[in-house]
Amino acid sequence: MPPYLKRKDVRTRLFWVAVLYIAEGLPFGLFSDVFPVAFREHHASLSEIGVISLLGLPWTLKFLWAPAVDHFRHHRLWMLGADALMALALSRLAWAYGVGHMALLAIGFFTLLSSTNDIAIDGYTLELLDVGEMGIGNGLRIGFYRAGMLAAGLVLIASTYWGWRAAYVLAAALLVLDGLMCLRAPKERDRIQVDRQSVGHELASLMHRPRALALVLTLLLGALWLANGALRFSRSLPHLFLYAGGAALALWISSFIRRAPSETKAADGPLFGALLEMTARPGIWPVFVFILLYKLGDSAIGFMIKPFWVDRGFSAAQIGLVSVMAGIGLSILGGLLGGYITDRIGIYKALWALGLVQVLPNLGYALCAHLLPRAAPGTALPLSHELLLYSVSALESFAGGLGTAAFLAFLMAIVRKERAATEYALLSSLFAVSLRLAGFASGFGAQDLGYAEYFFLTFFLALPAYLLLPATGRMLATIAQIEAKQADGSGPQSSGP
Repeated sequence: MPPYLKRKDVRTRLFWVAVLYIAEGLPFGLFSDVFPVAFREHHASLSEIGVISLLGLPWTLKFLWAPAVDHFRHHRLWMLGADALMALALSRLAWAYGVGHMALLAIGFFTLLSSTNDIAIDGYTLELLDVGEMGIGNGLRIGFYRAGMLAAGLVLIASTYWGWRAAYVLAAALLVLDGLMCLRAPKERDRIQVDRQSVGHELASLMHRPRALALVLTLLLGALWLANGALRFSRSLPHLFLYAGGAALALWISSFIRRAPSETKAADGPLFGALLEMTARPGIWPVFVFILLYKLGDSAIGFMIKPFWVDRGFSAAQIGLVSVMAGIGLSILGGLLGGYITDRIGIYKALWALGLVQVLPNLGYALCAHLLPRAAPGTALPLSHELLLYSVSALESFAGGLGTAAFLAFLMAIVRKERAATEYALLSSLFAVSLRLAGFASGFGAQDLGYAEYFFLTFFLALPAYLLLPATGRMLATIAQIEAKQADGSGPQSSGP
């Protein structure tokens, strides 16, 4: 046992990390594992299920309200409130669990609350752990997040024996229990408040900084475009995007024609300061694109796996037991092993090696789609067919844990602790863009191409990210140099004169 684990305060902090990430993993498990099966069993088309994936938009846009959570703190109250309201949304689904507008609205409300819960838990954890505890803390985050998703498997099994209404009530009760447990976590640490601009001063300063204003406008336009794509609340917005996008481009060009004032003050703002500071870091833009692409192959296949099981005759109980519960257990093992490998060989090498491993199961699913015939749910299946799909599912879960461990280690390495909740929300939102769009497109891809051809295509979607890996290596090297300089000048900790 490492020496620091013998300390009771460290063990207490790590215990609460485990509890909190069980609470964070459960809502995402319900969204990704339960809702697709429920809708498919109620005869939703694959394209409709793809639209449900787009209702996960709040996970993409959570950086917009992350500064508010970061500012008002009281993370544990945010967690309790989000869990209680998610339980209400599930109660609504329990009484209208078929495909319809009210069900889609309830799911959208559910994902909005879940993403807010994520902000609170991530920010609380990054402040709770000391630097020397981040490694094992990250392993616990991955493992127990997936342990929280195990409860989604229980809900699927409950739906087979008790019906969907009782299954949703069970899920709501689990969320309330999670919220009450989060409330018992240790009080948030005191944080030194940094003097920053007011919101009014921040907005006024943006008006004098064309480049920063163009970036903020582009960001908000993109968020509005994604929201309109999911909710279809206006048919005229696409035309407005064209004009507003042109205005943002004109502002961007004018910043190069006319030398813009220093943007230091804009980076101190409470709403967009973290975004402007992060985007000003040298070499960050290729890293942003890398974050978008790294798990694209994994994201493109993920939302179609459960419908594929249904269409090949597997029951909800089989899906819950094998694909969800056993799968999540294997992904926990993969995450722990991936964390160990990442510590041993370094983040950069782990991104190379484990990233390739995580998309190999896509080829296995393509083979399954080619060999296994279509069948009604609950059909008696040949043992060879069951073993083939179970094996590919096990490999997919384990390999996904390996790749996620390296990826999350990279995200944590480029986050600054003074704005931990906001910066981590920005980076995870960026990753969620590819997850949501790939999930949305996956329904149309699988429907038009067929499962076998589409699954084969998703393997190649993972490869473009590797063109940008050298940029991530340079970013990691730069951060290491900065940390080394800070350590050399840290006073009592320095070994120099």
